[in-house]
Amino acid sequence: IACGTKSRFLFLIIMLTKQQKAEQIKEGKEILKDNRSLIFVDFSGVTMEELKKLRRALREIGAKMKVFKKKLLRIAFKESEMDFNPEQFESQAATVFSDKDISEIAGSVYKFSKSLKKDSSFGILGAYDLLAKLFIDAETVKKIGQLPSKEILLGQLVGMLSMPIKMFMNVLNEKSKQTVEKQ
Repeated sequence: IACGTKSRFLFLIIMLTKQQKAEQIKEGKEILKDNRSLIFVDFSGVTMEELKKLRRALREIGAKMKVFKKKLLRIAFKESEMDFNPEQFESQAATVFSDKDISEIAGSVYKFSKSLKKDSSFGILGAYDLLAKLFIDAETVKKIGQLPSKEILLGQLVGMLSMPIKMFMNVLNEKSKQTVEKQ
C-alpha cells in the first residue's frame, strides 16, 4: 500500500465480509494461543517505509506485527477466555506478537520509536503477557525497552560477582609479596 492510499486502506478494513471477520477472529485466537507476549503500538502518522523497517527489525528477533480490527481482536480475547479489551486504545493499533518474553521484543519496538522524527505520532500503547494474562501499561513497556539485553545484564552480574574475588586475590598476592620481602 502506498503512502497516499492510507485512507483507502482503512476503508478496506472497515468493509470486511462476515467470512473475513471470522477468519480474522480465528487468526487472532491462533496468535493468542501460539505466542507468549503482545505489544500494542499506535502506527498512525508512520509511513509505509518506516513500518517496513519495523517489520524487518521484528523479524530479526522472531516477532511479527499485524493490524487487526480492535473489535475483532476483543472477540478473539473473549473466546480465548482472556479478560482484555483492545478497544480501550483510541488510536489505530497494530499488534506485535512473539513467542518470547516481552523484555526481548520491547527493546526493538522502543528503539524504533526513538529512531522516528519528533513529529511522528508512533507510540507504544501497552502490552499483554499471555502466560500471566496480565496487561502492562505503556510506561512500563517503555522502561523495559530501555533496559540492556539479557546477555549484557548477565555479563554485568558476572562482573559484579567476580569483583570481590578479584579484590581478595589481589590482597592475598600483596600479602605473599610482603612475606617474601621479610624473609
